Amino acid sequence: MVDTISWNILKILQKNARTSSSEIGRQVGISSPAVTERIKKMEDAGIIESYHTTVSPFEVGYQLKAIINLRAFMGKLKPFLEKVKTYDEVVNCYRITGNENIVMEVVLRNQKHLESFIDQLIVYGETKTQIVLSHVVKNNSIKKMS
Repeated sequence: MVDTISWNILKILQKNARTSSSEIGRQVGISSPAVTERIKKMEDAGIIESYHTTVSPFEVGYQLKAIINLRAFMGKLKPFLEKVKTYDEVVNCYRITGNENIVMEVVLRNQKHLESFIDQLIVYGETKTQIVLSHVVKNNSIKKMS
């Protein structure tokens, strides 16, 4: 179980993973070494999975972000699950329940890139594509269950 202090540490780290242990300690009311120890324990327990940098796809040249749903053809799901890991365009990919098997979040240079990417996917199944206009909620923090 994660106690209140650890939840407060998680809340701070989810906002900014680069916050120093001493600053976190000041905010939660414990020493910097105690913060470091708690973070290490949460990493070891798998509660904290990773730290990463979020890059703006638009600022590095991608003009489109899209959500692509794929309904795999019979016998094509397993091969697709291996192939999808090789696509540079795929930012996130989820295997889901329902009519479609897969939901992907992808970044693309332009419409022509989108067309060629879909051409690669249709070998595996039927696709539905939605262009993302904007984020409404982005990287929302995981909150303590009540």
